[in-house]
Amino acid sequence: MKTNLLIAGVDEVGRGCLAGPVVSAAVILKENVNLKLLKDSKKISYNKRIEIAKHIKLNSFYAIGEASVEEILNLNILQAALLSMKRAIDKLPVKPELVLIDGNFAPKGLNNFKTIINGDEKIKSISAASIIAKVYRDQFMIKLSEKFNNYAWEKNFGYGTKDHLNGLKKFGITSHHRKGFKPIHKMLST
Repeated sequence: MKTNLLIAGVDEVGRGCLAGPVVSAAVILKENVNLKLLKDSKKISYNKRIEIAKHIKLNSFYAIGEASVEEILNLNILQAALLSMKRAIDKLPVKPELVLIDGNFAPKGLNNFKTIINGDEKIKSISAASIIAKVYRDQFMIKLSEKFNNYAWEKNFGYGTKDHLNGLKKFGITSHHRKGFKPIHKMLST
């Protein structure tokens, strides 16, 4: 019996944001990855995350999946997050034999998977996925902030910080804002 299963870790970022896509990564670690570097992306500084993401990319098979602001509005945030996960898994250059997913929900259509609550703290491949997804999404929001510079996305990455909320009050809603999320929904209703 084969003991070395090809395992992919999957995590998403950006579920609680007011703007931008929800992003997932799927990662299959290679043997030479430095496991000591891998932990929940929220517990790593911004610059260190970028450095570790480069290391992971060099020492793994990985893929990114996204669900757009429109898909978030049409599906709901949970279904959009699951869709982004499915897209990441489907894009992997190597097909995993087992998929470990952070949280307690899994995308439809997976054969061999397990959901793990707080998986980004417990499973190294899920930690790696959380780092890759976070760095990708943060850089996406920084790039977006060059065009939409009234919301401090280069610092808050689309989360509902004071600067972001002040920007919304002052300059209104962009096409990148999630119109189904409070306080944006509230602004549209008044």
